[in-house]
Amino acid sequence: MEGVDRIAIIGCGGSGKSTVARQLARILGAPLTHLDALYYDEHWTPLPQDEFAAQQEKLVTGERWIIEGNYASTLPIRLAAADIVIFLDLPATACLRGIAQRRWRYRGGQHRTDGVYDRITMNFVRYILDYRHTMRPRVRNLLQEHGPHVQLVTLTSRRHANRYIDRVQQERSR
Repeated sequence: MEGVDRIAIIGCGGSGKSTVARQLARILGAPLTHLDALYYDEHWTPLPQDEFAAQQEKLVTGERWIIEGNYASTLPIRLAAADIVIFLDLPATACLRGIAQRRWRYRGGQHRTDGVYDRITMNFVRYILDYRHTMRPRVRNLLQEHGPHVQLVTLTSRRHANRYIDRVQQERSR
């Protein structure tokens, strides 16, 4: 991943965005921002939309970064500055399994150190079930409109994501 300094990682909840982001940050030595940790405070209160957008505007001015999180309303900010977008486009069943595993591992709550926001509601489950029909087309449109210059990497399974991480690690080892 020579010459890639700004990485946006997007995808449905439970798709593995935080995991992939942590692995890439470790391999590449790039600063990592988890948007969930930025958006929610310790009391689960979200930032006002304009403040959330302003913080991202500031983040993307950095020379190197990895920012993970979907947040389609502010995705154009990240797309405008990104070199590469990693889109975790996993089936709903894999994402639901991902949130179940996360719940088991973290027992609920927000874990700011690793970007995990583990709050499962019926609305969140419906979002996951509907993601490929509602959000994915919106994300693809945003990519076309605001990110024609980015290298798009679409990963469609956890195995595919693991192979991608292994390939990046091998490239860095050379």
